[in-house]
Amino acid sequence: MGTECSEGMRRYATLGLLAASALVLAACGGGGGEGSMQTGQSADTTDGKKGALALPAKTAVPRAVCGPNDHPESGLQGQVPKFLRTKGGFNGFNCNLQLVGQSRGDGASWQHAFFQDSSGHRCSYYDTRFATTRPKQGTVVIDVTDNTNPTPTAYLTTRPMLDPWESLKVNERRQILGAEDGRNGTGTAQLDLYDISSDCRFPQLLSSVITGTAANGDAAALPPGQNLAGHEGGFSPDGLTWYSGDRGTIKKYTATDLSDATHPKLMATWTLPQSPGATTTTHGLSISDDGMRAYVSQAFVGDASAGATARNGVLVLDVSDFQNRVPNPQFRQLGSVLWLDGGQIQHTIPITVNGKRYVVAADEAGSAGNSNAGYQAACNAGLSPFPMARIIDISDETNPFVVSKLALEIHSPNACSLVLPDLVGISSFTYGSHYCSVDNRQNATTLACGYFEAGIRVFDIRNPLAPREIAYYNPPSVTTASAGSQNNSGSANGRPDHCTAQIRLDAVAGTLHTTCQDNGFLSLKFTNGVWPFPTSSTPPGMQN
Repeated sequence: MGTECSEGMRRYATLGLLAASALVLAACGGGGGEGSMQTGQSADTTDGKKGALALPAKTAVPRAVCGPNDHPESGLQGQVPKFLRTKGGFNGFNCNLQLVGQSRGDGASWQHAFFQDSSGHRCSYYDTRFATTRPKQGTVVIDVTDNTNPTPTAYLTTRPMLDPWESLKVNERRQILGAEDGRNGTGTAQLDLYDISSDCRFPQLLSSVITGTAANGDAAALPPGQNLAGHEGGFSPDGLTWYSGDRGTIKKYTATDLSDATHPKLMATWTLPQSPGATTTTHGLSISDDGMRAYVSQAFVGDASAGATARNGVLVLDVSDFQNRVPNPQFRQLGSVLWLDGGQIQHTIPITVNGKRYVVAADEAGSAGNSNAGYQAACNAGLSPFPMARIIDISDETNPFVVSKLALEIHSPNACSLVLPDLVGISSFTYGSHYCSVDNRQNATTLACGYFEAGIRVFDIRNPLAPREIAYYNPPSVTTASAGSQNNSGSANGRPDHCTAQIRLDAVAGTLHTTCQDNGFLSLKFTNGVWPFPTSSTPPGMQN
């Protein structure tokens, strides 16, 4: 048993936490599969349907069973114990995933998009933190044709590409790359579109316009007194519409016509419903494959107090007017599902599993926010302190409901005494979800998520009601600063990296591509035969 495992055993055993000690033993080679003990294990896994409140997450997904050459977690599932967070640096964990290629560069920010052109070039695109003094600004273009040698080929520096924040997306059908001017979450209405069809390694600018203005000819689509501020957006599957979660003075969703990619035009906006004494805001969204529905975020961080109202979750919108280009198009709300045990919902993914329709939704904040006080408040209320992904049944779009949660052992309120000491003095994002991706939206078998300091987590979702973990990779902390990273304190104190971006799964090569903020671009390969499954596939355009 290694030093880290021995220390983990000693620490938890000294505290008299026998369940945690058993988990450390399992992680360090004593088991840890589906039969291992789960902290806070109970039969409570369900949410109420529309109008009911979601119950706290108490059951973790079964742990991944690691191989003999892996370096498994030494504490709870998802945990980096405090004794590993030293100035010498966290050395990382891996289970059924190994690093085969890396391009650290200046680090990375929030998002990762990808595309393969007709010549077979495999490209990735990721944003970096805006800083006026950094020589390699903007969105990085990476040639990943060779998984073991990811190579930067270009840096996109038009204003939106300097800091697209959470709006960097690719549309497979139109073969274009798009982004808004996010600028640290408080940007403008400027939208960039790039052609990536001929050579994805060298995108060509199609347009860079400020929508909703007289100069662009679409000012009438923006209600009087309102403004536009980019934050997060994305394409309809056919690439003819750009939808945005706008964070101007009025929180709203917008639809922009991309029929002419050289001249995008705003079509309409929809104001997010508000309730007295609370402010809900926009975040990510996704569009059904037929273009008729939008699954949008209603982002809210609650107070986790007794009798609190659930305001965080997913809204189902009818966007058929925009898809069909009817005159005077309108958004129409059809349904919603809200929960208390999470906050600031990040994004959604519509998927089909065994012919049944679901939406994956990932939160960005815990039940009472991302702070030490918020974590403790959530724990006191019996709620999860950290955000997680969940799977929602949308068979009836007027009455969606949560069927399972991608909770790790760290998410259980019963584990609060074990994990909160890890985070003393650390602000903002720690454990918990941000972005997820699937192998194939139309036949999903696998879900991969960035869980910030818990690393890249990969789940088997062939049974959406009982997902299980099959692999994880939590990269080592860096020893020098990455100027393009949002995790600015990471290099100073041995803090784990922040893994926050979308993930490209490749069933043919058995690989995974993503970014983590301090470590930059990572190319990982599945080991020990855990993936792909016999039914897994990764067709172009079906992953993000």
